[in-house]
Formats: sequence, structure tokens, C-alpha cells
Amino acid sequence: MAFPAPLAPYAARAEQTRGRLHPEHESAVRTPFQRDRDRVIHAVAFRRLKHKTQVFISHEGDHYRTRLTHSLEVAQIARTLARALKLDEDLAEGLALAHDLGHPPFGHTGEDVLVECMADYNGFDHNAQTLRLLTKLERRHADFEGLNLTWEMLEGVVKHNGPLTGPLAEKKEPLPAAIVEYAQNHDLWLDTFPSLEAQVAAIADDIAYNNHDVDDGLRAGLFSFDEARAVPLVGPAIVSAQMRWPDAPRDILIAEAVSDLIGAMVEDVLAETKGRLVAVNPQDADAVRRAPAALCAFSTSVEADLSGLRAFLHENMYRHYKVNRARSQAKRIIKSLFDLFFTEPETLPPEWRERYEGGSEARRARAVCDYIAGMTDRYAVREYRRLFGVEFDG
Repeated sequence: MAFPAPLAPYAARAEQTRGRLHPEHESAVRTPFQRDRDRVIHAVAFRRLKHKTQVFISHEGDHYRTRLTHSLEVAQIARTLARALKLDEDLAEGLALAHDLGHPPFGHTGEDVLVECMADYNGFDHNAQTLRLLTKLERRHADFEGLNLTWEMLEGVVKHNGPLTGPLAEKKEPLPAAIVEYAQNHDLWLDTFPSLEAQVAAIADDIAYNNHDVDDGLRAGLFSFDEARAVPLVGPAIVSAQMRWPDAPRDILIAEAVSDLIGAMVEDVLAETKGRLVAVNPQDADAVRRAPAALCAFSTSVEADLSGLRAFLHENMYRHYKVNRARSQAKRIIKSLFDLFFTEPETLPPEWRERYEGGSEARRARAVCDYIAGMTDRYAVREYRRLFGVEFDG
């Protein structure tokens, strides 16, 4: 079996994987991390990302991002960063493709409603739901539930934003139940940073969503070129594109500006990360995990500009009245479906009823939550129409 080479000393190494919860014979032609990535791609939850929202409801236009197209963009950026840093590209790509699997329909609005509905039943968290999908809900193998991914993949999924416990954890609130339950049987080192491949996938997510939200927001007319010119990072990219191609159509200028901005962010991350690696000098992947801070990051100046960009997008896009109207309808759909399925569980499909029968209220709530979280936007709308006889005019 040929493994990727040459890798940096601090890269995760497939031949040194900590393995899978359920032992398997490994492939003669693919590394364990390649198999992980391929299992994610073949998962039902991955296919469903095609019709799950980023910001816009999926039927509003064919050109706006969905969770699937976003995940592919994140994977492309993650591979670029991983290759430049001599990391395991398959692990970075697999983590990028898996990172959004646990999101419910209607983007963060759907998650907000499920958090509220599950408040008395161990809560809801999209990262924990991703772990739940990968280790329990996906059923493609005869010998075990879930996809039986490697320790490194599951560690990256759970901790891509940093340690969850211990002095370095940003949040001190209780861990989601799904993570606590899984960690009892498979220790994921919740008090350390993840591999550099996971850190790369996380920052690729930041790069992708900030840039494609600018792209989608401009194309949807939620804000204008004139407004965007005053925004950190975006403004200089737009001005540069207009100076180079003064007669280019608007959509071409948007594409050129966004492309330049992605490139500039990638170069900034590489410069900052290489500087941190020189300072810490980690000699293996575990030294990356035990570092006192994340080693993959934006520079201080770009991070400050990103704060301004995020504030602009929050005010002018995520809270735009058109988006708010869609969000209001989405809230009613998710809340109505949850209440109906919970109070009248006989309306659930048989395979979902089987998951709670004979159990507690909490178990019933979790089955309902799992069912709804797995829905696409359009499936949730169809269920709403079927069950309530209400037309959806979003």
C-alpha cells in the first residue's frame, strides 16, 4: 500500500492511524483516510446536502449555494492548504466534506428551532449531530451502525473548532450528549486541539462561507457594489477588479473579486500558519494537538478585517427582510413538524417509530429530532403541506 509522501513531520499519517472503533481489514489500494473520505461521499446524509440551505431556501434559485456546493468549495480550499503545508490531503478533504452533515433543513434557522424544541431532552448541536450520523444513524454496513470512520476523522469532526474540555476550551458549557456518549467508548482527546488537517478544514470553511455569501448576496441584490466597496477585504477586491476590467459585466466583476479574495485569504493563512509552525516546531501530529493554541489561523490584521466583513453580512444579508421572511416561514415549519410528531408519534414513518418505542419521552424526542434534522428543505416543505394542508409560498 503506497501512502502519501513526502509529508511534513507534523502531518497526520494514515499508516499510524489510531484505528476504528470496530476493527476492519483495511484496503489494499486505499489508505484509511481515503476510505473515510469515500464513505462520507457515499453516505445518504451527504447526498441530502444538495437540497439543504446555506442562507437562501433551496428553491429560490439554482445558482445560490447549498450545503453540498459549500462543502465541495470547502474541500477544494482545504486540499489547497493541505498540499501547501504537506499534510494528508485525504484527511483534510474528508473532514471538509463531512463538516456540515449534521445541519438540519433551513440553515441556522432550523438549528435554532431544534435547539429550542430539544431544550428539555439533552439539546441539539449540529456538530454533535454530525458525529451521531457518522457513528449511529448512517446504516450501510452489516457489522456495525454508522460509517466506522477512523479516530482521526471523528476527532476532527468533533474538535475542528478547538478543544471541548479543559483549560483551552472556549466554551465552558456542558458537552452535547452525543459527544459524551461516544467518548465513553472511544476517547477522542476532547481537551486538546485536533490535527492540523482538521484545523485546515475549519479555516477553509471560514474562507468559503464568507466569500460565497458575498457572491450570493451581491447576485441576489441584497446589497450593492457601492455598499460592498466600504467593507473590509471585499472593498479592495471589488475596486481592483473594476480597475482591471472597467467594461466587464457585473457578474464577471463579482466572480473576479471573489476569486481574488479567496486567493488572498489562502495566502494569508499559509503565511500565518507557517510562522506558527516555525515558532512551535511540532515534531509529530500529537505535538500539534498538544500545542497551547491553534497553529492554523489568519493573521491578526485579516482576522480584524474579517470581523468587519462578518458584521456587514450579518446586517445586510443574514438579517435582510427577504431572508427574515423565509426564516419566519422555516421556523413555523420545523416547530409545527416537531410538535406534531412528538405529540402524535403514530404519524412518524415506521422506521423512525421503531427508534423510540418502549423508551422514554427523551428517546421519543431524539427520534423526532433525528428525523427532522435529516430532512432536506424541500422534503420538510412537502411534509408540512401533507400534514397541515397548508401551501408554502416562500
